[in-house]
Amino acid sequence: MKVTDAKAVVVEKIQALVESDADDLAFDDRTPLIGDESPLDSMKLVELCLALEDRASDLGFVFDWTSETAMSRFRGMFRSIGALAEEFARQSGS
Repeated sequence: MKVTDAKAVVVEKIQALVESDADDLAFDDRTPLIGDESPLDSMKLVELCLALEDRASDLGFVFDWTSETAMSRFRGMFRSIGALAEEFARQSGS
């Protein structure tokens, strides 16, 4: 899977989880997924991870969203939409 395709999957899942009108929200590669600027609270972040696990299963791979640095604001895959998309694409085998 290409990173651009993974980003589309990540953004689609986030839009499904946000409670406001998703059309009013703009997401880009730098949108943080942890911290005060995140569009998701901690429960929604877990729901995103589970949704990505399901999508990965549909695509034939296992998405592992656990690691020692997963929640690091500087190194973790959840530091931004772009970082999560890159990790999802990497784990997909592309």
